[in-house]
Amino acid sequence: MKDIVVNFTLNGRQCKKLVPANKTLLRFLREDMYINSVKEGCNEGECGACTVLLDGHPVNSCLVLAAELEGKTVLTVEGLTDDDRLHPIQEAFIEAGAVQCGYCTPGMIMSAVACLNLYGHPTREQIRKEMEGNICRCTGYTRIADAILLSVEKMDAIVAEQGADVAFRGIDKNFVEKWNASYEVK
Repeated sequence: MKDIVVNFTLNGRQCKKLVPANKTLLRFLREDMYINSVKEGCNEGECGACTVLLDGHPVNSCLVLAAELEGKTVLTVEGLTDDDRLHPIQEAFIEAGAVQCGYCTPGMIMSAVACLNLYGHPTREQIRKEMEGNICRCTGYTRIADAILLSVEKMDAIVAEQGADVAFRGIDKNFVEKWNASYEVK
């Protein structure tokens, strides 16, 4: 198979790389871009350990070819931190005890970001639905849902303190509008 040149954005950084036509995004991120948060679990798109956001949507990177990256944006857990400060979702996962062995955590966090992009202030039912593709053998799912709800509280507090123009890495640029529409910031 022929190698393909792709231009894409990874965690806010413009990249241009030559990739084998048959290499998965999972293998490409781990082997060529040294992104170690993206975990190889089932390699069949069933466990969610390899979840990343591709143009803002959660995807199983084991099912996407790196050659499909042309013009796209990839976000991994490494791209959530801002000036070495954890994202409110990452903080909430730690505080709520949603991190046990940690293997599934990066994929869970990326799915949580997508859930917040979709709903702003999700209910437990919406969280359950959006997290269906992520398997955790250690925590059960209550602490994970608790963490996502705690992250909502954390982001509410930041928006209330800093104003509606606050930006959260990985969160849709229309997030504050969705956020305010789904919840009245006091």
